[in-house]
Amino acid sequence: MTTTMAQDWRAHARRLADDLERAGKLTDPRWRDAIRAVPRHHLVPSYHRQNADGSWWRISSGTAEGLAEVYSNTVLITALADGPTGTTVLSSSTQPSLMTRMLEALDVRAGMRVLEIGTGTGYNAALLAHRLGDEHVFSVDVEPELVELARQRLAVLGHHPTLVAGDGAAGLPEHAPFDRIIATCAVPRVPWTWVEQVPPGGVILTDLKPALGAGSLVRLTRIDSDRAEGHFDPTYAAFLDLRQQPGGNPAAGRVDRDHHHAEHRITAVDPRTPWTSLVVWFLASFGLGPGISYGYAGCSPDGPRSTWIATPDGSWAEISLVADDGQHQVTEGGPRRLWSIVEDAHRRWRDWGEPAWGRFGLTVTSDGSHTVWLDEPGHTVAVLAR
Repeated sequence: MTTTMAQDWRAHARRLADDLERAGKLTDPRWRDAIRAVPRHHLVPSYHRQNADGSWWRISSGTAEGLAEVYSNTVLITALADGPTGTTVLSSSTQPSLMTRMLEALDVRAGMRVLEIGTGTGYNAALLAHRLGDEHVFSVDVEPELVELARQRLAVLGHHPTLVAGDGAAGLPEHAPFDRIIATCAVPRVPWTWVEQVPPGGVILTDLKPALGAGSLVRLTRIDSDRAEGHFDPTYAAFLDLRQQPGGNPAAGRVDRDHHHAEHRITAVDPRTPWTSLVVWFLASFGLGPGISYGYAGCSPDGPRSTWIATPDGSWAEISLVADDGQHQVTEGGPRRLWSIVEDAHRRWRDWGEPAWGRFGLTVTSDGSHTVWLDEPGHTVAVLAR
């Protein structure tokens, strides 16, 4: 990086903070100061961008284009892993507006101890260290190489938070208790080990995803010895899945869709539901179960002709994107009728007045149960099986 570019980063950082303030994603002046003070380009010296054909290329943060993008409100892919099914994303630097929204939701105060699950580049840890001091910041990541790189880069900036390579689901019991836990990863259920590592009144902020793409940020407060409870964030968010071993996540198992042994009917529910109605998809996931996969089918020059969903038990459904008088053709096979589960979730959502994320809440108890409720804990709408 040239001397001129190195000097320019402060102007870029100020502009980023100003952009986040104008967007309503940054309201606390102390976090604004942190965004302006921490050189993101130092912690993200390069990142990857994907081509239309699925290949990737690397961009240096030392170029004019790279420096501008590093200080834009953009998620940056920072580490890739090659596997038997191709290249997968190993780590990323979170979109700054999501970072600041989560940091403000933590409601930290001077002297609080914070555990971050998912060190990644170390940028979030640097923001926390700027605000709270190194001795109050702890971070764990399953990738030893990423942890070591973050440690080295943070040290150059004068920050020395406690960084540990290990299974984030276990937290850091040797350093507990913590006043706050922030997880920059998605979990299928909130590990009770996290709840045990905060005292009553302590807060856990994480992305709950019981199934692929199904869920969002939830802020839990530990109520007593056997319960944590709180609301989902009003705005949708998504993170990479928590991994308990280094390396990329294994690919989902393939489910063959045998059209010779299928049933046909019609539906009025939009087949793009997994992408366009995320609350409905979240509610449906409790009936669909874990291991859901989905995508587009029948690609042509005019675009895909249908969407599909499948589950590990061999159930599947294809729904035509083309509507005839508001009705879409459904083809289903396997032991369960999956689209009926989505339709039922959609009907319940409509009956409740089409509530958004902020009206839903979650209660987690020490026996492993996860109960989703609407407006208040007594109004249960879904239960995640133990």
